[in-house]
Amino acid sequence: MASFAAEVKNEIARLMYDSGCDRTAEMAALLRMGGTITFGASHTFGVNFTTENAAVARKMIGLLRQEGAGVHTEIAARRARRLKKNNNYLVRIAPQPGVAELLEHLGLMQEGSLNLGQERKGLAILRKPCCRAAYLRGAFLGGGSVNRPEASYHLELVTPSYAFADLLHSLMRRFDFPAGITDRRDVYVVYLKEGDAVADFLGMMQAEKSVEKFEVARNLKEVRGQVNRLVNCETANLQKAVDAAGRQLADIRRIEQAAGLEGLPDILRETAEARLAHPDASLAELAVLLCVSKPGVNHRLRKLHALAERLAADGCDVSLCRMRK
Repeated sequence: MASFAAEVKNEIARLMYDSGCDRTAEMAALLRMGGTITFGASHTFGVNFTTENAAVARKMIGLLRQEGAGVHTEIAARRARRLKKNNNYLVRIAPQPGVAELLEHLGLMQEGSLNLGQERKGLAILRKPCCRAAYLRGAFLGGGSVNRPEASYHLELVTPSYAFADLLHSLMRRFDFPAGITDRRDVYVVYLKEGDAVADFLGMMQAEKSVEKFEVARNLKEVRGQVNRLVNCETANLQKAVDAAGRQLADIRRIEQAAGLEGLPDILRETAEARLAHPDASLAELAVLLCVSKPGVNHRLRKLHALAERLAADGCDVSLCRMRK
């Protein structure tokens, strides 16, 4: 079963754009995330792009056909040798004339020199909001992940370059996403941890089906949380009522064993007898049986408790501890 992150990538990898600037921005971010530059004879350049997602590999091929100015492209799949490891797909552009112009077009070269590590330079492709969104979409396709919505909310973009991570962080901030940035071993991570922010980011990438699935799962999760809180509250209240009834029964039996209930004032005797006859009844139910208010029943039970404590303390006769009606 595909992960939620793979489902998102499969969805947005199928998107097609009429605007050339969006294709350029997405391709540039994809190559920065999963591409390496190779060198050939006569000062020629090549590109190797690696991904574990077949849809992303197909997307790169499609973008190269549209933006690659006729450069020759190869693709190869490498089967994973270890269990539960995904296959790797290699999109390869052998060193050849025309690649330098492609890299210049993508902002990865400037005036004949590679522009890697200086991501803020030569990025005219990020001037428009639509291009910035496409760039972040490409970054997610190349090195992003997102938790399934039933789990904790977490979306991240991972890159070994701090400069590139800083650029992605600033782009997300320009869209008002509450993004954070941190390091993890030898990589840098730009992340979102709020449900609304994750949903909005998926929406910005035009992953409409994934947004719908995310919201449905999030609503179910919130409803289950509310139900669990209500059940826990009801359980706690029930336990408190059971504990209170147990203490009240113990008080009444202590009085009964010390001197009997006959010497109690009528209202206290009636309350004691009602509690003994209905040990599982709530205060509200006792109030109905005794035709008094719930606070009235509670007041009587407190008097019985005080009397039981006095009897336990000094062993006095209940007739000497009579209470007013």
